[in-house]
Amino acid sequence: MRSLVLRSSTLFAALALSAGLTTTASAETLRVVTDPSFVPFEMMDQESGEMIGFDMDIIREVAERAGFDIEIQTMDFNGIIPAVQTGNVDIAIAGITITDERDEVVDFSDPYYDSGLRILVGANNDDITSFDDLEGKRIGTKIGSTSYDYLQENLGDSANITPYPGSADMYIALLGGSVDAVFYDAPNVGYFSTTRGEGRAKVVGPLYEGQQYGIVFPQGSQWVEPVNEALTAMQEDGTYDEIHTKWFGESEEK
Repeated sequence: MRSLVLRSSTLFAALALSAGLTTTASAETLRVVTDPSFVPFEMMDQESGEMIGFDMDIIREVAERAGFDIEIQTMDFNGIIPAVQTGNVDIAIAGITITDERDEVVDFSDPYYDSGLRILVGANNDDITSFDDLEGKRIGTKIGSTSYDYLQENLGDSANITPYPGSADMYIALLGGSVDAVFYDAPNVGYFSTTRGEGRAKVVGPLYEGQQYGIVFPQGSQWVEPVNEALTAMQEDGTYDEIHTKWFGESEEK
């Protein structure tokens, strides 16, 4: 009888240990939201149906290092911060500028990308060369973006500002003559000018409103620190530079 009890106890302990290991090894799946129109940070691969881009490579690498799985969802940029704020998603990454206003309702990771705002005009437009030249002009930008806020603060009623739901919409408006210029995030504007807009559009003027992008979480999220640690490690071991070079070429600092 004693031997049977020992065997039973040993079996129970083994099962309990096995269950514990299974629970520990099973990574939590976090809902990650992005905006599929912000190329080359995030975009839909038409062949595979998967989200690809700089941000997508970053979040997949971060998730692996921080110990969670991800389920990627997409939505218009304007709805991303509210979705995180209400807890409908766990993480957002979409070239989201860190601002004091946003920081009041969500938590940000450490900055992972330095950016700013640029002007895009038609290839034959020589009338607009700086921000001052936008006065009285028709300007396209994106709903809910810091570029829209900047335009409102610095031009207000002295220009015809049209916010579009997607970046593709404002570029189509520019090429079609519905707006005189587009004012938006520098990497996205630059990418368009050298791809679909090559020969039809050009970037003018300096970089405005230096900005930094951060990964977004609901306030009090337990994942902020693990993600920051992962980002730091990626910077230190060269993984970040590899991803940056893949999408943007060599860093200007090199």
